[in-house]
Amino acid sequence: MEKSQAIAIFESLSSGIRLDIYRLLVKAGPLGMVAGEVGAALDVPPSNLSFHLKALTYSQLLSVEQEGRFQRYRANIPLMVDVIAYLTAECCSGHPEHCAGLPVVACGEGNSVSPNSSTTMRS
Repeated sequence: MEKSQAIAIFESLSSGIRLDIYRLLVKAGPLGMVAGEVGAALDVPPSNLSFHLKALTYSQLLSVEQEGRFQRYRANIPLMVDVIAYLTAECCSGHPEHCAGLPVVACGEGNSVSPNSSTTMRS
């Protein structure tokens, strides 16, 4: 990942509403949600929602697909995984095994797993 792409992603998420939208769509999973569902769930008016969805789509954090007269939005989970990898690539000077005790999040399951523990906790 290029630094400029990471910056664009963080700028996109710097709005509280956009962060809420992204987290809602992560929760929705591969099915995603149509814009009206997102607006209703977050109590955001359509004109305001459109602005935020456009910004998230431009940064590639969301994908959008036309379904008749509706637009379905989905979170780009692989991109977020790339962002996390970009941020942690040099963890412990490139030796992540030295970072024992730091939590690792298992995507898709909602589990948090500690690298030095066999315990899985539901989040």
